[in-house]
Amino acid sequence: MTEAAKDQDPYGLREGEVAVALPERFDASLYYIGRIRTPWRQREECPKNAREADAECTIELDPRWAGGLKDLETASHVIVLYWMHEARRDLVLQAPHHYAEPHGTFALRSPARPNPIALSVARLLRIEADRLTVVGIDCLDGTPLLDIKPYFASTDAVPDAIVGWHPERKR
Repeated sequence: MTEAAKDQDPYGLREGEVAVALPERFDASLYYIGRIRTPWRQREECPKNAREADAECTIELDPRWAGGLKDLETASHVIVLYWMHEARRDLVLQAPHHYAEPHGTFALRSPARPNPIALSVARLLRIEADRLTVVGIDCLDGTPLLDIKPYFASTDAVPDAIVGWHPERKR
């Protein structure tokens, strides 16, 4: 493993994992529009997924974007997109502890991916100025916020969706 890879993930590669060289430059830019405040300071403390998270978390929106929250208080749930800033970006095969065999990065919900964008559907409890209180986030404290969108059950839910290699958790 290269020193750069060790810097990206102090835990190194697990058996069965494969890393690739990253492109030399980025294709796009984005703005962090805020930060997410959670009780978790280390990766081992984070829930494996947002559905396991029952802690109240705070989304601190950059004040310049506060006007964009107009009418969001009418939503019961929001889609939160965030940047898993401490995740590896070079894995194509991963071996999560809770699975018996490695799987391709794009077959997993792991934060380790070329563009470590995470998505959670969180229950919106309240909005106060530029702060949202939500339940259903699974990231480290201080994680950069990319976007917030209202969750529409009529278009966002797909009740019959499955992942064939994951039969014990089809839904």
